[in-house]
Amino acid sequence: MASRSLGGLSGSRGGGGKKSLSARNAAVERRNLITVCRFSVKTLIDRSCFETIDDSSPEFNNFAAVLEQILSHRLKGQVTWFGYESPRSFWDYIRVACRKVSQNCICSIENMENVSSSRAKGRAWIRVALMEKHLSEYISTALRDFKTTRRFYEDGAIVLGEEANMLAGMLLGLNAIDFSFCLKGEGLDGTFPAVIDYTPYLKFEQSSDSISSDEEELRTFGSSDSEGSTPENVGPPLILDENSWFNKCKRVRQKYQLTLEQKGYLEELLRLRENQLSESVSQNKILLQRIEDSDLAHKLEKEQLEYIIVELQDQLKSYQSLDQLSAEVSLSQASLDPSHSQEGDGKQDSLNFIGEGKEDTPSLLGLCGSLTSVASYKSLTSLKSNDCLASPTTEITSPGLTPS
Repeated sequence: MASRSLGGLSGSRGGGGKKSLSARNAAVERRNLITVCRFSVKTLIDRSCFETIDDSSPEFNNFAAVLEQILSHRLKGQVTWFGYESPRSFWDYIRVACRKVSQNCICSIENMENVSSSRAKGRAWIRVALMEKHLSEYISTALRDFKTTRRFYEDGAIVLGEEANMLAGMLLGLNAIDFSFCLKGEGLDGTFPAVIDYTPYLKFEQSSDSISSDEEELRTFGSSDSEGSTPENVGPPLILDENSWFNKCKRVRQKYQLTLEQKGYLEELLRLRENQLSESVSQNKILLQRIEDSDLAHKLEKEQLEYIIVELQDQLKSYQSLDQLSAEVSLSQASLDPSHSQEGDGKQDSLNFIGEGKEDTPSLLGLCGSLTSVASYKSLTSLKSNDCLASPTTEITSPGLTPS
């Protein structure tokens, strides 16, 4: 019984160990791909500062291989009617998950004549998305569609883990690069899988506490090959050391020249930006001065319009008072009719009526000065020429006062 229990315990430990080992391998694989992708993006951005990125660039070929490996990581196969599982390309996932992207290139890639296989279409999509500067948008949209992503990928895939958010963020820096690709080249050949070159990203730094150095190891290898090695054979390693120092000095000089050129370029760029800034500041000052002048002109125009409005209102009031005065005069003219009263009495009544009108109308006193205007002068002449008013000749030649 004890042996059985121990056997069962060891079996359970073995199963748990296999699971932990597989989980560890999957995590290491995901971390390696994400790290290499970050390095490839950085090298691609650095290379774009000196030359145009196209299909012949090794940095781009390596980046395309890394991205293809990430999108193909733990991708589910396509199950046929007979229950067999056929391999599937990441293009099948991109074609479904990126339909929601505005002005996407899915239909144009599907209709390409020289691209037939699914893998070749996926590689063409990578190039077109980079030229459109929308690769990060495509990846972000596809990852947000979690239901479709879960349908195409198995558990433990990169696009289903936390590394997916890092992937969309690091691809955003590629929007600053101008790519130029030919969609009919050898890079779209879908018959061969993509292979990642890890050599540019591997760097070994030897610590100062190391027992042996590279030169000593080369000497050891040289001495082991020759049986009759003597102390006189120390010459070639010394020459090798001189060559290595010369090569190191040459590399340092090249780096210095490159840094000096970059410094000159950045200084020239800074000078241009300062000139543009000074020009924009001067233009801003001119625009502000124009705005102030226009505001001042608008204020003056507004004051003039207000003054004109006040004058028009005063003239309108004076015209209204003149109309009232003409109405009063017409009333007094009607009261001086000879059929109702005598001429003398009518003249006296009209004068009394005008006097009473002046007393009853408080605004008439202020309007007396305006009677010198043309309208008031015409009204007075019309009053003098009217037959209803009494004249001295009529009073003298009246029938009552003539001698018998």
